[in-house]
Amino acid sequence: MAKKIIFWILVGFALIQFFPIDRTNQPVDSAKNFVSVRKTPEKIAILLKNACYDCHSNETVYPKYAFIAPVSWSVKSHINEGREHINFSIWETYNKDLKQNMLSKSIQTIQSKAMPMPGYIVYHKEANLSDAERALLVQYFEEMLKTKTY
Repeated sequence: MAKKIIFWILVGFALIQFFPIDRTNQPVDSAKNFVSVRKTPEKIAILLKNACYDCHSNETVYPKYAFIAPVSWSVKSHINEGREHINFSIWETYNKDLKQNMLSKSIQTIQSKAMPMPGYIVYHKEANLSDAERALLVQYFEEMLKTKTY
């Protein structure tokens, strides 16, 4: 009985591999992209790309584990949710109030260490921000809010 159950679980696992997620990224227009439009300093741009862009832009680089169902479904769900909160690739399409809100929420999530997500950091060491790097991002976003240059 146990062998049959294991067999059917393996068959099911094999079958779901034939239904991959859509890993297509939308084209990125530099005229709308946060880093390009803001002329973001290189240090900030690198931090954003390493720690944020995989889930919060249209420049996602899917890791190898994102090609195996059902893990791929979870990864895609996280990316879709991340892009709903903030998508740096379409920054210039947001109105000023939304930009202000997104920056404020980004500051909160960076300071509370809710982002990058701990589960993401495990597989993406470059996203593990030091306290100094977090402070640098927060300072940059706070300056944008203070000067209303968003």
